[in-house]
This record gives sequence, structure tokens and C-alpha cells, in this order.
Amino acid sequence: MQFTINREILLKPLQLVTAVIERRQTLPILSNLLIRLNDRNLSLLGTDMEVELAGRITLEKPGQSGTTTAPARKLMDICRSLPEESELKFQQKGDKLYLQSGRCRFNLSTLPATDFPISEALDNHPEQAKFVLSPKGLRSLIESTNFAMAHQDVRYFLNGMLWELDRGSLRAVATDGHRLALNVKEANITVDNNQIIVPRKAIYELSRLLSDEENDSLTIFLTKNQLKVAMQDYTFTSKLIDGTFPDYDRVIPKSGDKIFEIDRDLFKASLLRVSVLSNDKHKSVCLELRRNLLRIFANNLEQEDAEDYLDIAYHGKDISIAFNINYLIDVLNSLPAGPVKITLTSAEASVRLESKEKDAGLYVIMPMRI
Repeated sequence: MQFTINREILLKPLQLVTAVIERRQTLPILSNLLIRLNDRNLSLLGTDMEVELAGRITLEKPGQSGTTTAPARKLMDICRSLPEESELKFQQKGDKLYLQSGRCRFNLSTLPATDFPISEALDNHPEQAKFVLSPKGLRSLIESTNFAMAHQDVRYFLNGMLWELDRGSLRAVATDGHRLALNVKEANITVDNNQIIVPRKAIYELSRLLSDEENDSLTIFLTKNQLKVAMQDYTFTSKLIDGTFPDYDRVIPKSGDKIFEIDRDLFKASLLRVSVLSNDKHKSVCLELRRNLLRIFANNLEQEDAEDYLDIAYHGKDISIAFNINYLIDVLNSLPAGPVKITLTSAEASVRLESKEKDAGLYVIMPMRI
């Protein structure tokens, strides 16, 4: 195998593919990426056996076709260290991969390409669904909900995001048991009530690939245990979590007698001010609702406290309720600018936050004990 490529053309796909590969591996081959060249078509593939990413590059000039593997992070660090617009010449000789750029020369050890694990072809499994979505739409769906995913929870089905496919729409739901985030996008889906759980790592790696271009499109393929996302320059594959997601609809408050609206930016700024003196361990903040007034209060173990007052349109009963301040800020960061509608029932019941804007998410937060 032999080819020449510009540093800038190689670096981005190399970084994205390398990000999939875990730093510590029990199998040495999993620290490598698979490099395949067919005439002008160069592909880079990385995997951790759960998530797989293939990047495709079209070379300016045909090379000598071949297949090999190379240490992913070493190769990426070499490319990063070279000057911008450098020309890189690759040549495989035996079990070595030689890289030359100007006066710099590098000699990397390779492992047999036949040892590299490639995910089972989608064709071997019955397809459950296939639909097209814009990268911008999928990215918006993910970024408005991913913060609520659990991390290393013993309830393994919470360590990911539920994708619920229903005719004409894709719904994303994430929860860690203390908060819940939900959003819906229109999609050309023709199946009814199909649910999958996409692992946490797959969600974050997939979001790296998604652009803000509304006119671009990607195709999503689903089987019983696998997700595949095909884009122009990348193909992303992930195993799915085998489990049953909790009945999220049951925990979403459907009504409440304590409702008010507040400007997102004003509310967030007030929370950030008060958080300076909140408890470092619990990060709690108390919201006191009074007639046309919201008091925001926090204190800490050093007997320090902070409070702020915001004017609101509220005519219900007085109530005091406490939350993890970071949970509130995460939700506000995910909502669009403008008024936020907040619905409460009691100091012990979960609160519902939402925006009137189209495509904005719906959020639920459990209160803390005061």
C-alpha cells in the first residue's frame, strides 16, 4: 500500500475515528485503526467492539491499493505535530508503515489486517426500520436531551438514550432517575411504536459527526440489536442496549395548579449568582413562590447564604421547593431564549419545564428535601 495525502484532508477523519477507540485495550489490535486503500478511495475504521466508525476520503491521485492497521493515537499525534498543509507520504513494507513529510520520517509497527474485528454486516439481520433525517435535526434532538442520561448506573438501561419511533416522528428520551429530558422531531418513519436504547458513548460519538447543515441528510438503519447511521463521508455503527426503558410518560406531570412563566436568561443569571454560596456537595437551591414574586435562596455549611428576587406573574398559593441547581441550569441551557413555563403541584412532586417554541424539549426534575 502506498499513497500521498494532504495533512488537513487526513486530520479531521483521523481524529473522529480515533475518538471511538478506547485508550486502554485488552486486545492490542483494538488500539489500531484499519486503513484500506482502493485506487483513490481511502477508508479509516476504528472500533471498541461496541461502537464502530468508518471515515472515507477521496485522494487527488490514485495510490497503490492495500490494507493494513496502524496505532491510531500515535498516527494522530504525528499528523497533529506536522506543519499545516504538509504533504504526507505513506508506504507499507512488510509489518511496517512508513510515513514521510518533508525531512521528517516515521516508522510505525502494524498488525495484520485480518485480525481487525469488523461489525457484522447489517444484511445479516432483519431490518426493523429505515428513515432519513437531517444531521442538524438529529444533532438538535441529541443535544437537547443527552445531559439527562445516567452514567455508570447499575440500571444499565438508563446509561443511554431511548429512541422511540412512531409513524412520522422520532422521540428521544433520557433520564437518570432524578431528571428527565424529552424531545420530538418529525421524520419519515413508517413503523409504529418501535423502541431502541442507544448507549451513552454512541450518542456522544455520533453527535461529533453531525453538522448544522439543514440541507444535508443521513440515513438511519435499525435492527433488533444494531444501529447504523450512513452519512456522506462516514458510516457509524453501534450495538444497542438490550433492556426495557422505564415508562417515562408516567412520571411527566400532566397538570398542576402552580404555574408561572419566567425569562430563561434572567432565571439562569439569578441561579448562577446564588450558586456561588450553595452547598458544594448537594448544590441545592430553594425556590419560594409568592404572589407575583420568586425568591431564589441558597446556603452552605459555612453558614453563608445568598438570595435573589425576580418579578413573575403568579397568583397561586405560596410554595417552597428545592432542587439541585445544576439540574435547573442544564435544562435552561437546553431551552431556547424567551419565556419558560414552569408547572408545579407540591413541594414533594416533580416539576415540569417547557418552552412555547417549536422543537423545544420538555423537562422534568425531581425536587430535593428541604
